[in-house]
Amino acid sequence: MGDATAFSSMDEFCGSTFWDANETWWTTDPDFTPCFEQTVLVWAPCAFFWLFMLFDFWYLKASLDKNIPWNRLNISKLLINVGLLVVTALDLIMSFVKKGGDSELPLYGVDIWTPIIKLLTFLMVLMFIPLNRKYGVQTSGCQFMFWFLLTIFSIPRCRTEARLHQERGQIIGSQQAEPHDFTWETYQFASFFIFFAFTCLMLILNCFADQLPRQTKYYRGPKEIPELSASFLSRITYSWFDRMALKGYRNPLEEKDLWDLRPQDSCKEVMPTFAHYWNKNVRKNYKRASGGQEPKAQFSNGKVSFENPQSNGRKKGMASIMPPIYRSFGGIFLFGSFFKLITDILTFAQPQVLSLIIGYVEDFAKVPQPEWKGIMYSILLFVLASAQTFILAQYFHRMFIVGLRIRTALINCIYRKALRISNAARKASTVGEIVNLMAVDAQRFMDLTTYLNMLWSAPLQIALALYFLWQQLGPSVLAGLAVMIIMIPLNGFIASRIKTYQIRQMKYKDERVKLMNEVLSGIKVLKLYAWEPSFEKQVLDIRDKEIATLRATAYLNASTSFLWSCAPFLVSLVTFATYLLSNEANQLSVEKVFVSLALFDIMKLPLTIIPMLTVDIAETQVSVQRINKFLNSEELDPNNVQHDASKPHPMSIENGHFSWGDEDEMTLKNINMQVPKNNLVAIVGTVGSGKSSVIQALLGEMEKISGTVNTVGKMAYVPQQAWIQNATVRDNILFGKPYDRKRYNKVIDACALRTDIEILSAGDLTEVGEKGINLSGGQKQRISLARAVYHNADLYLLDDPLSAVDSHVGKHIFEEVIGPKGMLAKKTRVLVTHGITFLPQTDKIYVMKMGEISENGTYAELLKNRGAFADFLMQHLQEGEEEEEELNQIKRQLSQTDPALVAPFEKAILLARTESLSDSISVTSADSLMGGSLRRRGKRQDSYDSNASAASLKKKQEVEGKLIETEKSQTGGVDFAVYKHYIKSVGIFLSVATLVLNFVFQAFQIGSNLWLTQWSNDKAVEHDTGLRNMYLGVYGAFGFGQGLGNYGAAITLFTSSLNASFKVFRQLFNNLMHCPSEFFDTTPKGRILDRCSNDIHSLDMIMPLNIRMCLSTAFQVLATIVVISISTPIFLAVIVPIGFIYYFAQRFYVATSRQLMRLESVSRSPIYSHFGETVTGVSTIRAYTVQDRFIEESDNKVDKNQVCKYPSLIANRWLAVRLEMVGNLIILFASLFAVLGGQTNPGLVGLSVSYALQVTQTLNWLVRMSSDIETNIVSVERIKEYGETKQEAAWELEEDKKKPKNWPEDGRVEFKDFQVRYREGLELVLRGVSFNISGGQKVGIVGRTGAGKSSLTLALFRIIESAGGKILIDGIDIATMGLHMLRSRLTIIPQDPVLFSGSLRSNLDPFEVKTDDEIWKALELSHLKAFAKSLTAGLNHEISEGGENLSVGQRQLVCLARALLRKTKVLVLDEATAAVDLETDDLIQKTIRSEFRECTVLTIAHRLNTILDSDKVIVLDKGQITEFDAPSALLADPKSAFFSMAKDANLV
Repeated sequence: MGDATAFSSMDEFCGSTFWDANETWWTTDPDFTPCFEQTVLVWAPCAFFWLFMLFDFWYLKASLDKNIPWNRLNISKLLINVGLLVVTALDLIMSFVKKGGDSELPLYGVDIWTPIIKLLTFLMVLMFIPLNRKYGVQTSGCQFMFWFLLTIFSIPRCRTEARLHQERGQIIGSQQAEPHDFTWETYQFASFFIFFAFTCLMLILNCFADQLPRQTKYYRGPKEIPELSASFLSRITYSWFDRMALKGYRNPLEEKDLWDLRPQDSCKEVMPTFAHYWNKNVRKNYKRASGGQEPKAQFSNGKVSFENPQSNGRKKGMASIMPPIYRSFGGIFLFGSFFKLITDILTFAQPQVLSLIIGYVEDFAKVPQPEWKGIMYSILLFVLASAQTFILAQYFHRMFIVGLRIRTALINCIYRKALRISNAARKASTVGEIVNLMAVDAQRFMDLTTYLNMLWSAPLQIALALYFLWQQLGPSVLAGLAVMIIMIPLNGFIASRIKTYQIRQMKYKDERVKLMNEVLSGIKVLKLYAWEPSFEKQVLDIRDKEIATLRATAYLNASTSFLWSCAPFLVSLVTFATYLLSNEANQLSVEKVFVSLALFDIMKLPLTIIPMLTVDIAETQVSVQRINKFLNSEELDPNNVQHDASKPHPMSIENGHFSWGDEDEMTLKNINMQVPKNNLVAIVGTVGSGKSSVIQALLGEMEKISGTVNTVGKMAYVPQQAWIQNATVRDNILFGKPYDRKRYNKVIDACALRTDIEILSAGDLTEVGEKGINLSGGQKQRISLARAVYHNADLYLLDDPLSAVDSHVGKHIFEEVIGPKGMLAKKTRVLVTHGITFLPQTDKIYVMKMGEISENGTYAELLKNRGAFADFLMQHLQEGEEEEEELNQIKRQLSQTDPALVAPFEKAILLARTESLSDSISVTSADSLMGGSLRRRGKRQDSYDSNASAASLKKKQEVEGKLIETEKSQTGGVDFAVYKHYIKSVGIFLSVATLVLNFVFQAFQIGSNLWLTQWSNDKAVEHDTGLRNMYLGVYGAFGFGQGLGNYGAAITLFTSSLNASFKVFRQLFNNLMHCPSEFFDTTPKGRILDRCSNDIHSLDMIMPLNIRMCLSTAFQVLATIVVISISTPIFLAVIVPIGFIYYFAQRFYVATSRQLMRLESVSRSPIYSHFGETVTGVSTIRAYTVQDRFIEESDNKVDKNQVCKYPSLIANRWLAVRLEMVGNLIILFASLFAVLGGQTNPGLVGLSVSYALQVTQTLNWLVRMSSDIETNIVSVERIKEYGETKQEAAWELEEDKKKPKNWPEDGRVEFKDFQVRYREGLELVLRGVSFNISGGQKVGIVGRTGAGKSSLTLALFRIIESAGGKILIDGIDIATMGLHMLRSRLTIIPQDPVLFSGSLRSNLDPFEVKTDDEIWKALELSHLKAFAKSLTAGLNHEISEGGENLSVGQRQLVCLARALLRKTKVLVLDEATAAVDLETDDLIQKTIRSEFRECTVLTIAHRLNTILDSDKVIVLDKGQITEFDAPSALLADPKSAFFSMAKDANLV
């Protein structure tokens, strides 16, 4: 009744019928009434426009660009729009002129209102043309949709007008006398077709985008992403991506083919917003202690500052990253959610149309229906599906963008935090764990955003499905619902178990990565000590635990998968059974069965996703907590150091008490020191007395407990252990300052780097490996010093910069740089030093003892005091290191200050004289253990051809200087061999079993559906309950079969893939341990770790799930094709062309996407390695205050990674749109054939169409999964590649067993014409060296840099293999034995002391073969016993990563203790005196002399006094032995090189 009144009022409005069902529906020739055409069909598009116009305004506001030039396109739009306005205005005027008033045609509402509505809408559209032009909006979706709808909705009227025109022609043509006045109708006919033509033109024009804007906020270059200037049409179909897909298909994409990042996604745009909300949140969470001013989020010139949660006042709670994330990225997210809502609603329209189709077929059998209805239903189904496709693609696109931006924000936030975190907080988590926050936890967010909307969408879908099901089956639906609800807690329980396992697995993974990180850092030492098996066992033990947790997870995963495959089935079974048994009258009709099945299917997805989502959200929750904990951790207090310019001295500490973050442990007490302007102040003291800590306190790196620290001016800092970046030598020195050639050269000469740079293959453009791996200790130290000098600061803190260089160079550097005549003479300097030579030239000396200043004063004052300093001096002089004139100078000073001291002094000098001879050999021994292995000895050719241009020389230098090989990203398809390798690891039997079980599962599924069809078509069931129960029982049996098949398939797959990943890891790690050391020099650690964490992760977690999905979808697609073909065999004709389209889309996509994924993973590791590097060098970065530069560098790396990531996400959408359209075509044809083919079996029609409805998603998943497998199999490929690297010789050989048990007994070492080179293609380093050392002799080895000193020792351990000749120890050729046999029977004390995290005991004896007594004995001899006794845990004292909680000197002593424990016949000592003060050095020398009396000792000399009492000296020059004799004999011969060295040092 209500409808009738509405219709009648509309009839009055039009003056004609509004709706006539007989004309529109119950007819073979359908048409609308003219009134309907002129009202609804015009008003609807206009209403759409006014509704969605808001979005257009929002785009205007959000646009980053301005000012599009006038061009053909926008002028044409303007003109046509004006044309439309004119036509519409004319309509309005004409209706007033022709109708109403005097004329016989009455004037109706429609004649006035429709033109007015059109006029207003066109005016609005017209207004947007100049607005879009002004604000640089190149395309508008709302307008495109408006013109599209207007055009489509005008088509019925076209037909009506054309027919009326024809009728009018017939009336005029007929011979009836009565004349008609048709002017109004003819006018309407003409004006409508002009209007229609203009509308079509506007639609066409709106398919294109406008030109580029003139003013853009960011540079839009030739490589800009086409999306920015793509039209709306191109954006929804993603056709702007076609170029990339084509390019990627033709040849593998490279980095240069990629587009620039969209400005909206770059760090510059994302960070300020996020920082703004984060700071707000911090302020909310931390009450101000004092009601100070609230700082705003600062964006000074594009820099973003994050506030420190700790600084302001009392803590209310942790500041969480969640609120800022919602507020920064919520907008786009909600917009996406809106799309999701529309698709959810569209999803439910499909089963409704399906029921119409089934009804049509059922009726067709009884009463033939007009064919157009069937066709219309099919097309309607297709249109719904297509709309869903396009909208869903936009939804995912939005979600991915949000995910990317969140990842960017988090990575940058974590990076900025890492630069400010306090030392105590940094020690709480290792570098590996902090990097994991970035690599794993930030990534989690990205993966989650896509599914987050399911939180509301899933319940909505379930509710709607239930509503429609109720209409079909009534209350029995509740039985089905009950089953679903019972499933949820069950799944929840399993999910929570999975989560606990996951946390455990993460813990193991962290442990494993941390351990591997250390193993790789100290691999050189492991090889020298032959300790690899011990560490390999540790890693594999952790891995075993990891696999065990993964296995438990796999069983749980399989059971959830079983529950879920049974769920939809159980639900339909229970529902149908309840429906039938509750009431005799209830019968299953075809329509009921299939519509219900379609609805149950819709419910399947949300029900499956809810438990997955809960797990994901739980995991992300863990990540959020980890990130929050890190972002809320203690920061360095900026008030540790004041910068008060009014204080008299530039650097001062008053009554300072400091600790390393542990409140209880005071490291420094009562520190008072002033450093006057331009003075040089020295700090001296024994090992561990707190010298470096004072420097750290001045830098503000230590926790200040009380007192004040004040510094005024720019700082430069030289740490005790140089921090070198993975960049060229020049970049390391410039450290972000502009290159000034004159100053640069001056600095290099002053720091004695000239010779070193000349040795390097590409000069100062040589790339330095991670942690400066290819430089010697001395070189690193001097580069670090050069960086400070070049930086031209006001205050210099030099933490023992002269420790790693020989005295000769030390003297040069002191004079040229640090001393009163050096480059820094006009600066304020604090120098920590062990050498006393330079003390007379300092302005003031502070003597440290046990963390306090025991005395201070000038050199002379301290000597007068006869206190700690005088003892220190005496002890030092007996070392006898000083040069003649210095000794005289000291003597002079003594006689002036304290004559009583002269006598003991003379005695000390005499003592020293006899044993001293300074090692004035070379600038440094660049050829230290670490460095030698890499020094490219390639002599530069002296004469370049005269015409070879400087450029080519430069190019050559750059190429030679590249040390780190760039990471290969494989191109093209993944070889079949890789799959074969993987399947082999899985095992053939299990692979086949998985396939068979999947097949069984699918067969049961089709069976159960065909059975249902049979049942619903069987009319006999209505009267026969026995028959009905039989149908029901068989249906249940089919379901049970499905469940079993699924469970079996899941279990076999998960277990087999875990076996594979276990085998693969074992092999990978084993191979890594067997790699020669050159491999580790040329491959950055981050890259190896990436293989061992990310790639293994994808084998552990991602591959099994991918393969599982891929197999089930593949079988499902097959099933669909089979079912549709049974029902309509003609469908097979269409499947071939559709298959082709599908295949091509898939090939294009896979080629492009795989390459994009590879590029993305290659661009990802630099983010992490740069981050790792920053965390290690953070104190240096803070000292120089270059945080901003490092932040920018990190931002650039993140942006570069996004550049690769974004296209790969778009590739997914591009593919989805194309594949889903293929799926939609299948729906169209399946339904069309069903309707047109005269198919009379409604059951089969229902089955085939409901299968077709699912196929869209399945097809999409299939390609996605198969290409995901291809992408992730790349991990197998990369691991396999590392599994096939060159290995060093075998560790154990059978022949070893025949060799004497206690070889070497005498320790005779013999070199016979021995030659060696570092790597293939490099020149020889030792060129035919022959000498003979009898057992027990002590031999010193001296020579200039690059003479091959350390190559000798490396060759002795076979770290580098011989290129000719041989080495015999006790008459046995070392090349004939296993490496471990050899290395475990020799001992070395290396130059860089390397410790591993773990107990002190495990650092001394990793194989746990020694007794406690032996270990304590060794500690006593290495003077660590007192220290070890003072530790609460004793031998079980935990040593932190890299031994950071011991001083460098103590680490050196630990290495000595290791050597004492091994106590082999041959000992090699390599420059092991660098970081040790003289007292300790003396102790080491004494210990070695007494403990290794019977052993053969080879010493690479650092200071000659260490080798003067040796039996023989070897002098090396350019890889050959020039002299080999007792030192006394060589000194007696004035012509010897040894003598001339001694002469250089004024010793003879």
